[in-house]
Amino acid sequence: MFALLSALVSCGPKQVDLTTKVNPFIGTGDHGHVFLGANVPFGMVQLGPTQVTQGWDWCSGYNYPDTSIIGFSHTHLSGTGIGDLGDVMFMPFDPTKKMYNTPLYEQNMGVSPKHIYAHLDHSKEVVSPGYYSVELPEYGVKVRLTAGPRTGYHEYTFSGEQSAILVDLVTGVGWDCVSDWDMEVVDSQTIKGYRYSTGWAKDQKVYFYARFSQPFTLGQDEIISSEPVKGSGKPEVAKVLLFDTHEQKKIYATVGLSSTSISAAEVNLDFDTEAGEDFDASLAQAKAAWNEALGTIKIEPLDEKQERIFYTALYHANMVPAIFSDAGDEPRYTLFSLWDTYRAASPLYTVIQRERSKDFAQSFMDIYEKQGKLPVWHLWGNETDCMIGNPGVIIMGDYVLKGIYPDADKALKAMVESSMLDERGMKKLKAYGYIPWDGPEEVETVSQALELAVSDAAVARVADRTGDITHRDYFANRAKSYTRHFDPASGFIRAKGVDGSFRSPFDPFRAEHMKDDYTEGNGWQYTFMVPQDVPGLIECFGGKENFIKKLDSLFVAKGDLGGNANDVTGLIGQYAHGNEPCHHVAYMYDVAGEPYKCQKIVRTVMDSLYFDAPAGLCGNEDMGQMSSWYVLSALGLYQLDPICGDFWLGSPAVKKAVINGNFTIVAKNNSKENIYVKSVKLNGKTLAEPRISYFDIMKGGKLEFEMTSTPVK
Repeated sequence: MFALLSALVSCGPKQVDLTTKVNPFIGTGDHGHVFLGANVPFGMVQLGPTQVTQGWDWCSGYNYPDTSIIGFSHTHLSGTGIGDLGDVMFMPFDPTKKMYNTPLYEQNMGVSPKHIYAHLDHSKEVVSPGYYSVELPEYGVKVRLTAGPRTGYHEYTFSGEQSAILVDLVTGVGWDCVSDWDMEVVDSQTIKGYRYSTGWAKDQKVYFYARFSQPFTLGQDEIISSEPVKGSGKPEVAKVLLFDTHEQKKIYATVGLSSTSISAAEVNLDFDTEAGEDFDASLAQAKAAWNEALGTIKIEPLDEKQERIFYTALYHANMVPAIFSDAGDEPRYTLFSLWDTYRAASPLYTVIQRERSKDFAQSFMDIYEKQGKLPVWHLWGNETDCMIGNPGVIIMGDYVLKGIYPDADKALKAMVESSMLDERGMKKLKAYGYIPWDGPEEVETVSQALELAVSDAAVARVADRTGDITHRDYFANRAKSYTRHFDPASGFIRAKGVDGSFRSPFDPFRAEHMKDDYTEGNGWQYTFMVPQDVPGLIECFGGKENFIKKLDSLFVAKGDLGGNANDVTGLIGQYAHGNEPCHHVAYMYDVAGEPYKCQKIVRTVMDSLYFDAPAGLCGNEDMGQMSSWYVLSALGLYQLDPICGDFWLGSPAVKKAVINGNFTIVAKNNSKENIYVKSVKLNGKTLAEPRISYFDIMKGGKLEFEMTSTPVK
């Protein structure tokens, strides 16, 4: 169940508590990999339950079908395909009733040491934005959690007379492996320390400062592993804090985090709790923060179920990127999953989080100054270089052209330098004008070329904005690399060799993960991965008629994907909504002149691939991208071209929406049956084409759809 905690929100008497419209369990099952717990929008702290990592579906630290908890960690990822973080874990328990999950560890972690655990009963979980609680009856404790931007707040209500909290600085999530740690007792109610680890983030450093409402004594250390931490020589142990709960049954803990120092963690804790350390006051602040974020878009839904799916999607979209700087410093962010989010999440942020997007842009530039290139997949201060292309360049171009980052010349310098490196396929692209499959880049060469074509187009457009003709022309030509991979004979974008011939044999259906020419997809899906130049792709096919025939075929084609295509999910024919490269494809019908087909497909996707259930997503959430697609599409619009392109119109799945309080979308006669657009007007004027600009939205106005059950051809 999810909580209806409206009484804790200081809204006006007529305002609706939008947190009651969210079901945080959506996406926590199947392959959604969504974080479950307490956080605030874009917060550093994601405080929630952690389970033993048993495989891919535990990337967030929590998988709904699991029935155990080993602690409550202060950092988690949401929706990723790799597990990491899980830093600074607390586990409250009754020291007279300890249970160990040794068999679970032996089977799934490959180690024999013990770790206490508790059984998880989902009927005893209560979750809503900013809040998580669970009862652990075997230990006689009820756990309540909430969070501030950099602080986690715990309330433990014990039934026994002696109680304990395990402080585990060793155990992480997924690939995370501790490399060094330390905990120091400051006084009888305060501890401080750090946790260094390596994994997906090669050099992650987390510092903490924690205060408790009651004095504690140190108990006997709990052995996590008999092996010492690599590099430090310290044993893998967790500290036990013992409390006398004979009279006072509640224990409160406040835990501040920092990426820079222990002293900064203390400052962050004090900053977040300046209104006092009362748990319910902190919870009310978290609820208010979520209501503000969710209130950027207010909808009149088709029904209550659709309303929950919409606001849960908006909730998931507002979790990341995460604040990384300390209180009092200029806001800087991390957790940039850019290959995923440049498509829908980042464009959504530029609309509903424009001021915060300015901080994202400056974070990009700070990262560029430190590492010599714009971010690719930045995780807690570490460049992972995960995924392909130059997605940071794409988003930076969008920021410049939308006026979010004002210094176009400075941005262009970063974009050019990031695009001229001899890595990630760019060396061969510079040499050949495409990326040959039989060069040093042996796999995923087609996808690499297509992604770089998008980022090269971004460089060309920003260069044009600044008047830099040399870079404009160079990158505009390089952005046409997708045409050099297009095979007119087969009608697919294909791998090409050094000698200019297309690779044979060719199977457009096969999708062998990290073993063939495409990244998490196949030839069908990647033939349409040209969001930045749909007219150019149409020209490759010889015109709109041939292009539409091919696009029609995408949604009905059937074939064998092979046995290693876990990321290719949410299939409609060969359209794969469970992964990002297809997210823009339905809107290509608008450009090709048959918008009614776009309308049918986007409504089919929303109705059949998003559910109000733990297994409610058809693929990884990917740090807000899957949800952002739903939010934009439910509003009836989508930025097809990610470089300040127009928002093309689909089929709104709401009756009415108000964005930022000043842009109203009305869908007259909308229903489950009336999925087609009969007419559309912007500020009273009929649109000649089904699209509006970013600036149309931001200056405010009214977009009016008239819906019908009959396709308008």
